[in-house]
Amino acid sequence: MTDPLTRWRALAGTSVLLDGFHALKHAVRFGAEVPVAVTTDRRAALALAGELAGDVRDVLDGLLTEVPEQTYVSLVPRPHPTGVAALAVRPSREANLRALARTPRTAPVVVLDDPRNLGNAGAVIRLAAGFAATGVVTTGTLDPWHPTVVRGGAGLHFATAVERLGVDELPAGPLFALDPEGEDIRGAKLPDDALLAFGSERSGLSAPLRARADHLLRLPMRPQVSSYNLATSVAMTLYHWSATGGAPR
Repeated sequence: MTDPLTRWRALAGTSVLLDGFHALKHAVRFGAEVPVAVTTDRRAALALAGELAGDVRDVLDGLLTEVPEQTYVSLVPRPHPTGVAALAVRPSREANLRALARTPRTAPVVVLDDPRNLGNAGAVIRLAAGFAATGVVTTGTLDPWHPTVVRGGAGLHFATAVERLGVDELPAGPLFALDPEGEDIRGAKLPDDALLAFGSERSGLSAPLRARADHLLRLPMRPQVSSYNLATSVAMTLYHWSATGGAPR
Protein backbone atom coordinates (compact mmCIF):
# COMPACT_ATOMS: atom_id res chain seq x y z
CA MET A 1 0.00 0.00 0.00
CA THR A 2 1.28 3.47 -0.91
CA ASP A 3 2.26 5.61 2.07
CA PRO A 4 -0.53 8.20 2.65
CA LEU A 5 1.92 11.09 2.82
CA THR A 6 3.46 10.07 -0.50
CA ARG A 7 -0.02 9.90 -2.01
CA TRP A 8 -0.90 13.30 -0.53
CA ARG A 9 2.14 14.99 -2.00
CA ALA A 10 1.52 13.36 -5.38
CA LEU A 11 -2.10 14.52 -5.48
CA ALA A 12 -1.92 17.90 -3.74
CA GLY A 13 -1.52 20.00 -6.87
CA THR A 14 -4.49 18.54 -8.72
CA SER A 15 -7.00 17.69 -5.98
CA VAL A 16 -9.55 19.54 -3.87
CA LEU A 17 -8.42 20.23 -0.30
CA LEU A 18 -11.05 19.25 2.25
CA ASP A 19 -10.07 21.30 5.25
CA GLY A 20 -11.61 19.99 8.47
CA PHE A 21 -13.90 17.19 9.61
CA HIS A 22 -17.12 18.76 8.35
CA ALA A 23 -15.77 19.31 4.84
CA LEU A 24 -14.69 15.67 4.67
CA LYS A 25 -18.01 14.51 6.14
CA HIS A 26 -20.06 16.36 3.53
CA ALA A 27 -17.83 15.37 0.63
CA VAL A 28 -18.09 11.68 1.53
CA ARG A 29 -21.82 11.97 2.16
CA PHE A 30 -22.39 13.34 -1.32
CA GLY A 31 -20.26 10.86 -3.18
CA ALA A 32 -16.85 12.50 -3.53
CA GLU A 33 -13.89 10.31 -4.41
CA VAL A 34 -11.41 10.78 -1.54
CA PRO A 35 -8.09 9.02 -2.15
CA VAL A 36 -6.36 10.16 1.06
CA ALA A 37 -7.41 11.58 4.44
CA VAL A 38 -5.34 12.35 7.54
CA THR A 39 -5.97 13.34 11.14
CA THR A 40 -3.91 14.23 14.19
CA ASP A 41 -6.23 12.15 16.41
CA ARG A 42 -7.98 9.25 14.73
CA ARG A 43 -9.92 8.22 17.83
CA ALA A 44 -11.30 11.74 18.34
CA ALA A 45 -12.20 12.09 14.65
CA LEU A 46 -14.13 8.81 14.66
CA ALA A 47 -15.85 9.74 17.91
CA LEU A 48 -16.97 12.98 16.25
CA ALA A 49 -18.20 10.97 13.29
CA GLY A 50 -20.16 8.69 15.59
CA GLU A 51 -21.77 11.72 17.22
CA LEU A 52 -22.47 13.87 14.16
CA ALA A 53 -22.20 11.71 11.06
CA GLY A 54 -23.03 8.12 11.83
CA ASP A 55 -24.01 7.52 8.21
CA VAL A 56 -20.40 7.94 7.06
CA ARG A 57 -18.49 6.78 10.14
CA ASP A 58 -17.50 3.43 8.65
CA VAL A 59 -16.26 5.09 5.47
CA LEU A 60 -14.17 7.53 7.50
CA ASP A 61 -12.83 4.64 9.56
CA GLY A 62 -11.43 3.17 6.37
CA LEU A 63 -10.07 6.48 5.10
CA LEU A 64 -8.41 8.24 8.01
CA THR A 65 -4.71 7.82 8.74
CA GLU A 66 -3.27 9.31 11.91
CA VAL A 67 -0.21 11.53 11.43
CA PRO A 68 1.84 13.66 13.84
CA GLU A 69 0.58 17.20 14.31
CA GLN A 70 3.78 18.59 12.78
CA THR A 71 3.15 16.56 9.63
CA TYR A 72 -0.49 17.66 9.49
CA VAL A 73 0.50 21.32 9.79
CA SER A 74 2.98 20.89 6.94
CA LEU A 75 0.21 19.61 4.66
CA VAL A 76 -2.53 22.14 5.40
CA PRO A 77 -2.01 25.91 4.98
CA ARG A 78 -4.65 26.80 7.59
CA PRO A 79 -4.91 23.90 10.05
CA HIS A 80 -8.50 23.24 11.09
CA PRO A 81 -9.38 22.89 14.80
CA THR A 82 -10.69 19.36 14.17
CA GLY A 83 -7.26 18.23 12.97
CA VAL A 84 -8.70 16.53 9.89
CA ALA A 85 -7.87 17.07 6.23
CA ALA A 86 -8.31 15.15 2.99
CA LEU A 87 -7.87 15.41 -0.74
CA ALA A 88 -10.77 14.75 -3.11
CA VAL A 89 -11.08 14.37 -6.85
CA ARG A 90 -12.70 17.42 -8.41
CA PRO A 91 -15.77 16.62 -10.55
CA SER A 92 -15.08 17.06 -14.24
CA ARG A 93 -16.22 20.20 -16.02
CA GLU A 94 -18.17 17.98 -18.40
CA ALA A 95 -20.12 16.40 -15.52
CA ASN A 96 -20.94 19.81 -14.07
CA LEU A 97 -22.09 21.15 -17.42
CA ARG A 98 -24.35 18.14 -17.93
CA ALA A 99 -25.90 18.69 -14.50
CA LEU A 100 -26.45 22.40 -15.19
CA ALA A 101 -27.96 21.75 -18.64
CA ARG A 102 -30.25 18.92 -17.53
CA THR A 103 -33.87 19.32 -18.61
CA PRO A 104 -36.35 19.61 -17.15
CA ARG A 105 -34.50 21.37 -14.35
CA THR A 106 -36.25 20.99 -11.01
CA ALA A 107 -34.35 23.66 -9.05
CA PRO A 108 -32.71 26.98 -9.93
CA VAL A 109 -29.10 27.67 -10.79
CA VAL A 110 -27.46 30.44 -8.74
CA VAL A 111 -25.24 32.75 -10.80
CA LEU A 112 -22.65 34.92 -9.04
CA ASP A 113 -21.65 37.62 -11.50
CA ASP A 114 -17.94 38.40 -11.05
CA PRO A 115 -17.83 37.80 -7.27
CA ARG A 116 -14.74 39.05 -5.40
CA ASN A 117 -14.89 37.52 -1.92
CA LEU A 118 -13.87 33.87 -1.56
CA GLY A 119 -15.68 33.41 1.75
CA ASN A 120 -18.93 34.80 0.32
CA ALA A 121 -18.73 32.37 -2.60
CA GLY A 122 -18.28 29.47 -0.20
CA ALA A 123 -21.24 30.56 1.90
CA VAL A 124 -23.41 30.75 -1.23
CA ILE A 125 -22.44 27.22 -2.28
CA ARG A 126 -23.37 25.99 1.19
CA LEU A 127 -26.75 27.70 0.87
CA ALA A 128 -27.33 26.30 -2.60
CA ALA A 129 -26.62 22.79 -1.34
CA GLY A 130 -29.04 23.27 1.54
CA PHE A 131 -31.82 24.38 -0.79
CA ALA A 132 -31.01 21.58 -3.29
CA ALA A 133 -30.27 24.11 -6.04
CA THR A 134 -29.09 22.61 -9.33
CA GLY A 135 -25.78 24.42 -9.07
CA VAL A 136 -23.74 27.56 -8.56
CA VAL A 137 -22.05 29.29 -11.49
CA THR A 138 -19.53 32.10 -11.16
CA THR A 139 -18.46 34.47 -13.90
CA GLY A 140 -15.24 36.48 -13.83
CA THR A 141 -11.88 35.55 -12.37
CA LEU A 142 -12.75 33.99 -8.99
CA ASP A 143 -12.13 30.24 -8.89
CA PRO A 144 -15.17 28.65 -7.18
CA TRP A 145 -12.99 25.64 -6.27
CA HIS A 146 -10.32 27.70 -4.50
CA PRO A 147 -9.43 26.11 -1.12
CA THR A 148 -10.86 29.10 0.77
CA VAL A 149 -14.16 28.74 -1.10
CA VAL A 150 -14.28 25.00 -0.38
CA ARG A 151 -13.57 25.71 3.30
CA GLY A 152 -16.40 28.29 3.39
CA GLY A 153 -18.70 25.80 1.67
CA ALA A 154 -17.92 23.07 4.25
CA GLY A 155 -17.26 20.54 1.51
CA LEU A 156 -20.74 20.96 0.00
CA HIS A 157 -19.34 21.62 -3.47
CA PHE A 158 -19.96 17.90 -3.96
CA ALA A 159 -23.69 18.29 -3.23
CA THR A 160 -24.36 20.60 -6.19
CA ALA A 161 -22.76 21.49 -9.53
CA VAL A 162 -20.13 24.23 -9.16
CA GLU A 163 -18.53 25.75 -12.25
CA ARG A 164 -17.08 28.96 -13.69
CA LEU A 165 -18.62 30.10 -16.99
CA GLY A 166 -18.84 33.16 -19.18
CA VAL A 167 -22.14 35.03 -19.36
CA ASP A 168 -22.54 33.71 -22.90
CA GLU A 169 -22.09 30.14 -21.62
CA LEU A 170 -24.85 30.17 -18.98
CA PRO A 171 -27.34 27.29 -19.18
CA ALA A 172 -30.74 27.88 -20.71
CA GLY A 173 -33.60 29.18 -18.61
CA PRO A 174 -35.29 32.44 -17.62
CA LEU A 175 -32.75 34.69 -15.91
CA PHE A 176 -33.91 36.66 -12.87
CA ALA A 177 -31.27 39.18 -11.80
CA LEU A 178 -31.31 40.93 -8.44
CA ASP A 179 -31.03 44.69 -8.81
CA PRO A 180 -32.19 47.71 -6.77
CA GLU A 181 -34.13 48.96 -9.81
CA GLY A 182 -36.09 45.73 -10.25
CA GLU A 183 -39.61 44.79 -9.25
CA ASP A 184 -40.33 43.67 -5.70
CA ILE A 185 -39.48 39.97 -5.46
CA ARG A 186 -42.51 39.38 -3.23
CA GLY A 187 -44.73 39.70 -6.30
CA ALA A 188 -42.74 37.25 -8.41
CA LYS A 189 -43.04 33.50 -8.88
CA LEU A 190 -39.62 31.99 -9.52
CA PRO A 191 -39.81 28.91 -11.76
CA ASP A 192 -37.79 25.79 -10.99
CA ASP A 193 -35.66 26.22 -14.12
CA ALA A 194 -34.71 29.82 -13.30
CA LEU A 195 -31.24 31.27 -13.26
CA LEU A 196 -30.95 33.53 -10.20
CA ALA A 197 -28.18 36.08 -10.75
CA PHE A 198 -26.46 38.26 -8.17
CA GLY A 199 -24.00 41.03 -8.93
CA SER A 200 -20.53 41.67 -7.57
CA GLU A 201 -20.27 42.84 -3.97
CA ARG A 202 -18.67 46.06 -5.20
CA SER A 203 -20.20 46.94 -8.54
CA GLY A 204 -23.44 45.01 -8.92
CA LEU A 205 -24.49 43.39 -12.16
CA SER A 206 -22.16 43.57 -15.13
CA ALA A 207 -23.47 45.04 -18.37
CA PRO A 208 -23.41 41.69 -20.23
CA LEU A 209 -25.41 39.92 -17.54
CA ARG A 210 -27.89 42.76 -17.20
CA ALA A 211 -28.44 42.60 -20.96
CA ARG A 212 -29.01 38.83 -20.73
CA ALA A 213 -31.55 39.15 -17.88
CA ASP A 214 -35.22 38.46 -18.56
CA HIS A 215 -36.38 39.99 -15.28
CA LEU A 216 -34.93 42.37 -12.69
CA LEU A 217 -36.02 41.84 -9.09
CA ARG A 218 -35.25 43.65 -5.85
CA LEU A 219 -35.30 42.41 -2.28
CA PRO A 220 -37.31 44.30 0.36
CA MET A 221 -35.01 46.61 2.26
CA ARG A 222 -35.41 49.45 4.73
CA PRO A 223 -34.67 52.89 3.24
CA GLN A 224 -31.11 54.17 3.80
CA VAL A 225 -29.73 50.64 4.26
CA SER A 226 -27.13 50.24 1.52
CA SER A 227 -27.25 46.52 0.77
CA TYR A 228 -27.34 42.98 2.09
CA ASN A 229 -24.40 40.63 2.25
CA LEU A 230 -24.22 38.48 -0.90
CA ALA A 231 -24.98 35.23 0.92
CA THR A 232 -27.93 36.88 2.67
CA SER A 233 -29.35 38.00 -0.68
CA VAL A 234 -29.01 34.50 -2.09
CA ALA A 235 -30.63 32.98 1.00
CA MET A 236 -33.60 35.35 0.81
CA THR A 237 -34.09 34.63 -2.89
CA LEU A 238 -33.82 30.86 -2.55
CA TYR A 239 -36.20 30.97 0.39
CA HIS A 240 -38.69 32.93 -1.72
CA TRP A 241 -38.38 30.28 -4.44
CA SER A 242 -38.94 27.45 -1.95
CA ALA A 243 -41.83 29.24 -0.22
CA THR A 244 -43.69 29.79 -3.49
CA GLY A 245 -43.53 26.26 -4.81
CA GLY A 246 -39.99 24.92 -4.88
CA ALA A 247 -38.65 22.91 -1.98
CA PRO A 248 -35.52 21.10 -0.84
CA ARG A 249 -35.79 17.36 -1.39
